[in-house]
Amino acid sequence: MQSPTFSETPRPFLTWQRILDWAQEHYRVRSFNKDERIPARPGLLYLVQRGAIRLVGTAQVSATASQLTSRRVNRTPEEAFLGFVGAGQPFEIVAQSPFTLQAYAHVDQTSVVWMYWHDLDNWPHFRREVLDAFRYQHQRKLLWLSALGQRRTIDRLLGFLTLLVEEYGEPSFSPEDPEVLRGYCLPFPLTHAQIGSAIGSTRVTVTRLMGKLRQRNLLITQGDNLICLPAESVNIAKR
Repeated sequence: MQSPTFSETPRPFLTWQRILDWAQEHYRVRSFNKDERIPARPGLLYLVQRGAIRLVGTAQVSATASQLTSRRVNRTPEEAFLGFVGAGQPFEIVAQSPFTLQAYAHVDQTSVVWMYWHDLDNWPHFRREVLDAFRYQHQRKLLWLSALGQRRTIDRLLGFLTLLVEEYGEPSFSPEDPEVLRGYCLPFPLTHAQIGSAIGSTRVTVTRLMGKLRQRNLLITQGDNLICLPAESVNIAKR
């Protein structure tokens, strides 16, 4: 497997090229560097043309009454990794106090198109495909919640990684025999701190548990610390 790169999805929507032409004409498309924040706001629809978006949720945590003697003091907001949006997929930002949702480019040259929802009136079939994509994302989030509901941290970790690899993994072949499928790997790096924030754990615990998964041959690392799972443990029916 080569170094982690994202290629533009060739045909995520039937009218994708028309949307891109429209976005260029109306200055509704922009590229971002790795870890650059997407200036997204509620009420708009965003489409990932190329690359990947990392969604992060922030909750403003306040000190409890027992910790305070005079007035309410806010502590540093806590961030949680909420998942990715890949090329060809839509996303939107929802704001509801005390929670905020932010989007970051996870890789260089991530390209994002934005529009108002009423712009979809020009493409009824495209609107249906966007809504279908959101329904699919909702189904995946239910699986995510199921994985995060596991009592043991190692089970939450493995369930979380499995869902990610099933969603975004790319085939990885044995260096000794290119005909042998070794497993499926995430095409981009993911830090242990990001994983820990997603499953309600710490970076140190994630590092320790990933070591256990490797010892049990349930996890493979490849190249630039890319996360891989053995082929037999990944559901690839949708591929």
